Formats: sequence, C-alpha cells, structure tokens
Amino acid sequence: MAQFFQIHPANPQARLIRRSVEILLEGGVILYPTDSSYALGCQLGEKSAMERIRRIRELDDKHNFTLVCRDLSEITTYAKIDNQAFRMLKGLTPGPYTFIHEATKQVPRRLLHPRRKAIGIRVPDHEICRALLGELDQPILSTTLLLPGHDRPLTDPEEMRDLLDKQVDLIIDGGFCGLEPTTVVDMMADPPVVLRLGKGDATLFEH
Repeated sequence: MAQFFQIHPANPQARLIRRSVEILLEGGVILYPTDSSYALGCQLGEKSAMERIRRIRELDDKHNFTLVCRDLSEITTYAKIDNQAFRMLKGLTPGPYTFIHEATKQVPRRLLHPRRKAIGIRVPDHEICRALLGELDQPILSTTLLLPGHDRPLTDPEEMRDLLDKQVDLIIDGGFCGLEPTTVVDMMADPPVVLRLGKGDATLFEH
C-alpha cells in the first residue's frame, strides 16, 4: 500500500518533505502536485521505477519523460541552452511550460528521444515541488498523471488512492492544482515551435 501524505500547498511540512525524498531515493514512485496537474515521478536514473511508471500509464519506450528541475541553473546541467534560449527561459521559469532541448551527457541515454537526443525540462511554480527538489538536490523524472482510458489527468488524491494504491509508493495530497498539462515548446526549432497547447501562454512564442 502507498503512503499518503497531506502536505500544505503553501507551507509544506519539512518532515513530510524529507520522508517523501527518502522514498524517492529508495527507488520509489510518487504522485505529487505541480503547477499544472498531478504527476508521476521517480529519481533520475532509477530504471525500475521508470519502468513501473511506464506500466501504470501503458507507455511505450518512445515516450519522452520530463526532467522537473529546481531552477534554471539546474536545467543547464541537463540541457544545452544558448544565450537567446536562456533569456527566454529566464522570463518563463518557474511556470507551466515544458521545453524540449538538446540533452547534455548528464542525461541517461534511455531517456532521450531516439532520433534527436532531446529531453523535456521544466521548472514548476509550486511550493511542494520547490521543497521536494530542494531536499532532493536533483531533478525528478516525471510524466503527467494521465491514466489509460482517461482524457484528463487525475485531480482527486482520494481517487488516486483508490486506483493506484498498490502501484505507487507515495501519494502526496497537495489539494487541487489544476488539470491542464503544460504548454510544450520545441526550443530546438528556429524559431521555437509550440508542440502542445496547455496551461502556459503560447502567445509568448508567436513571432
């Protein structure tokens, strides 16, 4: 059975954040709130946990996971970002955007797009995320909590408990955080191309 933590969305309890990170470091899969919707997450490089997430969502090996990062400086460890892109990201992070960039060698090869060596990265504007990432001191490998047969992400932690109690290690109840996915922007294109419209303001990328 999964552990179930009720964490305050504005003032996360430090004890529960520490225990949540311990579960990640032990190879666990967690459900946690972001600034766009709830997400499934695990520690970067934890292959067995990543495969569990694939099974939960019924994803093939071509699905692109996202690295949820603490800040822009952490992004540059995992993605190759030129000066123009850096200025754009600086104005849009934290926020409900996922940016596709060429990956650095710090990213495990199995996470990369098979043809372009690309990786999705984001910095959520959510206090629980900030607390988790600050304690973990590395990105969380994540994907939206969108289950097979559902057209929208799950929003109710009690429903998550009913459906996924035996498939994950921790469910964080951080209250309602939305149900729109992030806006996805391909920063490897010139100019950048919006691949998916979501919660972020796509008009910022119009030229």
